[in-house]
Amino acid sequence: MDAQTRERRPSAEQPQRTKEAPRTNPDRSRDVKEQSGEPAPPLRPRLRQHWLLATVGAIVLIAALVGGLLCWLEVRHYESTDDAFVASRSFSVASKVGGYVTDIPVTDNQHVNAGDLLAKLDERDYRIAIDQTNAQVAAAKANIANVGAQIDSQQEQIKQAQAQLEQAQAQLQFSQEEFARAQDLAEKGAGTVQRQQQTRSDLQAQQANTERAKTAVTAAQLSIKSLQAQLEGAKAQLGQSQAQLDQAKLNLQYTSVVAAQSGRVVKLSGAKGTFVTAGQSLMMFVPDQVWIVANYKETQLNDMRPGQPVEIRIDAYPGRKLTGHVDSVQPGSGTAFSLLPAENATGNYVKVVQRVPVKIVVDNWPPDLPVGPGMSVVPWTRVR
Repeated sequence: MDAQTRERRPSAEQPQRTKEAPRTNPDRSRDVKEQSGEPAPPLRPRLRQHWLLATVGAIVLIAALVGGLLCWLEVRHYESTDDAFVASRSFSVASKVGGYVTDIPVTDNQHVNAGDLLAKLDERDYRIAIDQTNAQVAAAKANIANVGAQIDSQQEQIKQAQAQLEQAQAQLQFSQEEFARAQDLAEKGAGTVQRQQQTRSDLQAQQANTERAKTAVTAAQLSIKSLQAQLEGAKAQLGQSQAQLDQAKLNLQYTSVVAAQSGRVVKLSGAKGTFVTAGQSLMMFVPDQVWIVANYKETQLNDMRPGQPVEIRIDAYPGRKLTGHVDSVQPGSGTAFSLLPAENATGNYVKVVQRVPVKIVVDNWPPDLPVGPGMSVVPWTRVR
């Protein structure tokens, strides 16, 4: 009996410990039940015990599902890319003439308006050139006046020669009549041979005088043609001198380098006292007119058209959102217009999705956002 009692005691005490376990360690009891194959308590009573937590969790889950659905419904109307940058037609500012720099009234990254002075060169040499060309113009005008006076004088000489020719012709006609009368009288025996010979001599003299007068008129007319040619040459010389004067005045204006449009001065290399040659760069210039070039994948262009609205975020200013619109889509991929375009007709071919530049114009750039070429942006184009 004692042995049976001792054998039954552990089995009697074991259920007691199993029943008391949930009070001390519920997790251990659950593990023991799972190991023993006993079913776990139903979930509904536990939800009733933690109903507030379950309600909050359900609300959060429903809100997340609704928010995700709305976000998907909205985002599917947009096309975006992170391969987008600010672009502009920046250029180098150079002087058209050479000389020493006397003043640089601008500094790095300064904003200037159209017509503002960017650099000033020494202008003394160019003022001297203007004085020289002014003298050449005056000399050419004087030459024209001199030739014109000669032409006027020659015109009078022509008139005088023509008058002498008319006088010679009148005398020739009188000599011809006298010779005819003397010859007629000589034939009738009423005149003398001496008279006939005298009239013949006078006639020949008048004929020679008339020819000399004609030659004088011809020579005077040819002389005036020569003077007229000299006048045309003097006028051409005046035109050349005037063109040189205009060029000298332009060179004087070129000593003042001004801004062709509004923008910002960057990479300023010119300094006061340095000598620059014609075409040497003094600074770089970034115009105010900038835009965005977004390199979209060709698979994103199916519904993209000019005029579609675009939301823009600049990486440098993540808290600012700008608006714009699609201006144009480049008719060809970026690689097609590169310096060394790909030649797909040779070798093995692996199809790669190409990117096509899309020009996006911002509706209104805020004045407090200093943006420039190369800055990264993220555009969202509404295509549907």
